[in-house]
Amino acid sequence: MKDLALLLSSLDPQASLADRHVWLVKLFEWIRGDKTSVQAALARLQAFIDAVQKQPELQARLQAWWKTLLQTVDITALLADFGFAPRTAFVSELAERLRRKLLPGTPETLDAAELLPLVAPTRFDAQWLGALEAAQVDQLSALLSADRAQGTEHWHHSLMDALTYCTAQIRATGFAPELRLRMSRDSPHARAFHALPADVQALRAVFFQPQRDDAALQAALRQYRERLDACRQAVGSIYAHLEENGISMGMVFRLRQLRARMLRQRELLDALLSARPAMSAFKLLARRVTIAQESKSIGALISANSTLLSAKMAERSAETGEHYITRNRADYREMLGKAMGGGAITGLTTWLKFLVVGIGLSAFWSGFWASVAYAGSFIVIQLLHFTLATKQPAMTAPAMAAKLKNIDADQTTTTLEDFVDEVTHLVRSQVAAVLGNVFMVVPAVLLVNVLIELTLGRPMVSPNEARHVLDSLSLLGPTLLWAALTGVVLFAASMIAGWVENGFVLHHLDSALRHNPRFTAALGNERAARWSVFMREHISGFASNISLGFMLGLIPAFTGFFGIELELRHVTLSTGQLAAAGAALGLDAFQHAAVWWALASIPLIGALNLGVSFYFAFRLALQAHNVSRLDRARIRAAIWARWRRHPLRFFIPG
Repeated sequence: MKDLALLLSSLDPQASLADRHVWLVKLFEWIRGDKTSVQAALARLQAFIDAVQKQPELQARLQAWWKTLLQTVDITALLADFGFAPRTAFVSELAERLRRKLLPGTPETLDAAELLPLVAPTRFDAQWLGALEAAQVDQLSALLSADRAQGTEHWHHSLMDALTYCTAQIRATGFAPELRLRMSRDSPHARAFHALPADVQALRAVFFQPQRDDAALQAALRQYRERLDACRQAVGSIYAHLEENGISMGMVFRLRQLRARMLRQRELLDALLSARPAMSAFKLLARRVTIAQESKSIGALISANSTLLSAKMAERSAETGEHYITRNRADYREMLGKAMGGGAITGLTTWLKFLVVGIGLSAFWSGFWASVAYAGSFIVIQLLHFTLATKQPAMTAPAMAAKLKNIDADQTTTTLEDFVDEVTHLVRSQVAAVLGNVFMVVPAVLLVNVLIELTLGRPMVSPNEARHVLDSLSLLGPTLLWAALTGVVLFAASMIAGWVENGFVLHHLDSALRHNPRFTAALGNERAARWSVFMREHISGFASNISLGFMLGLIPAFTGFFGIELELRHVTLSTGQLAAAGAALGLDAFQHAAVWWALASIPLIGALNLGVSFYFAFRLALQAHNVSRLDRARIRAAIWARWRRHPLRFFIPG
């Protein structure tokens, strides 16, 4: 209580702006205490109330201090705009949160939105403010203002100003071209944003009439709420457009801000109509403290606004992934053939990689030209309609998860059985693709090695290089760690592919290729149309292959510059390198343990490449489709049951 006495004695309504606010900060610190008990905080607040009530002179000073606070500090932004980005742009909000984290705030401010984070900087403040009972709120209200009616009128005017401000922001965002042009023109609510200011002004006029007409007030409220509902439905029509025409992080951010502002309007309306204004004021204050905590997190900002974009990227991958799932013997044989073609091309890729390394360039340029070789080979595989096994899981996982979108209690058994069928089809597809790649890359590399020996009189790699390959692929080293890292890279490539394809659709680049006068003048109408169709069909594959190729080549070079030197192990490329090393060392090499340790790592590299990339892609797709934890447990149980009953179906078509 000694601290409370010192705090009360320092209360000075004539102090400077900063000192008055610092006193409020210290009062909240004292009430907060050690932040271990809400009841203890409420008890300290009650002690403050009792101490002031016993001293009329102190109560007069407190009321004068409170009146000065209300006259000098603007509460409108705190009520209407607190927690929202000032420029409705994702990057701007990200920069603002970084600024708030790095730079300290000052109590010398007229903005309540800047003062609140200093006064109530913890979630505990929201807890004890939200736990206030009506009796304590009434005591505080009487303590702070001698004229309750005047205080209520000031509160109502502040709320109405906040409503007007928030309405203006909603209208401005609704008129933003990137949203307005995507609203359904057929919807009767398309022009709902136009009349919002008139509705809120009508509500203000009726609410502050000297003799309030309750019927007119209810009519104005009904009109305003119906207009907000119409705006909400107009915004809802944008999502249907995005399903077909792509999405961006900035657009998602604008939509989330707009919908949150509409919820803020409802909150402000409820407070305006509340029969207990003081109680509603404390509830709003507690909510603002919670918002202040939520608005600190950079990770939460990115996560919340990337969910819809991730869902769209997963959906794009799902469309591509369907082509990689085989469901019968004919599809299985076709997959084997495509994978063998991919393995043959990868044999040439292996030679190109060793050729680049043999030139002896610097680390960056060696990685760069290796990236070009990888990306070029992967694109050739794509254009020849062959298959690279490790690229499949990140594409097929979203395709599988998409089948769980409509899972519910009535259809759980049927949906799960169908899904488990897809799992078996997928595993068989992966087995066929890996076998085709691995078994074909070995003879392809050996053939290239023979041709090099015939023309140059030496093998593809020297014996020293061959021994280095064996050491780098040995199961006794960090090979499995690098294989798992490669799985992450494969997943990242699929995400880049989804992002690029989404951007291609979002910005109507296929239409630009087909109709832009510069393109049609250079290519002609028919050729421009063919290029448009070609790029729309292949843009995802190009993005995936190019990004994967450059990550495989440049990640070791870049990380090596910082002394970390992360390496990647791709099962098909690793098998090709092992075959080249074996050809250089001859049959005698099989007498050494190093060859067998390297051979033993190949199936595990393949399993980790496939498993890690599939895990991340499938997890993202489950989140995008909102599959619950309970349903995920059912999925695991159903797959395990199928494995116990029919294990061979996961490898061989039935």
